[in-house]
Amino acid sequence: MTRASRVRTLLGLAAASAAVVALAACSSAAPEASAGASAAGDDFGLVKAGTLTVATEGTYRPFSFHEDGSGDLVGYDVEVAEAVADKLGLEIEFQETQWDAIFAGLDAGRFDVVANQVSINPEREEQYLFSAPYTVSSGVIVVNQGDSSISSFDDLAGKTTAQSLTSNWYELATESGADVEAVEGWAQAVALLQQGRVDATINDELTYLDFVNTNGQSGIEVAATTDDSSLSALTFTKDKADLVTAVDAALEELRAEGVLAELGEKYFGADVSE
Repeated sequence: MTRASRVRTLLGLAAASAAVVALAACSSAAPEASAGASAAGDDFGLVKAGTLTVATEGTYRPFSFHEDGSGDLVGYDVEVAEAVADKLGLEIEFQETQWDAIFAGLDAGRFDVVANQVSINPEREEQYLFSAPYTVSSGVIVVNQGDSSISSFDDLAGKTTAQSLTSNWYELATESGADVEAVEGWAQAVALLQQGRVDATINDELTYLDFVNTNGQSGIEVAATTDDSSLSALTFTKDKADLVTAVDAALEELRAEGVLAELGEKYFGADVSE
């Protein structure tokens, strides 16, 4: 189950001075950027030289959103993309794009990469390249604290869960034998759970972690977790293999330095990168 323009330029005075000196000397040499990328990214076929152009929704909290609705573009995916661009020695420009149009824009060459919790699946792998995953998430059964009657998906048989009818969690609930109370989304499902009108709800672990990180435990807890995990990654067209290689090296550095873990703690209260 899965789901945009501002430019952030981070140029220090020292870097600017070095660029002026280099131009004046007509030198073709450039400092090697972190993760093996050229300083301007000229080898990557970027939409705009020296800039990583990133598509994201801008309305998908906590991954990509505007604080208070009108503030700066922030979020887990936004900060991951910014950290990657910094590692590559590139400026970054976000293009806020509705989910329904995001892949068409990528195919048309309007941007270099999508950073919007794109899940890796076989169908997408046939058409796109993916970076190493930067988000790993399982499905979870959420119940009221202290409810010991549900500890596995088999225990959902005969229970009532609150689910959106268009989600894959609805399918999992019915396959587990649950009766489903239709809801529009997570907020309504949690409200019904807290009111005792349903026994449980199934959703993505990241959704649960974001809720708890924002609202506190609120009397709910995870009763069981799916065996399979969903992997989300930065997404590129097939002609961006060199860029993907450089991005993967940048992500590995960010993982080793603890940056990905810190961003996970900031937005979810937990490291969600592995």
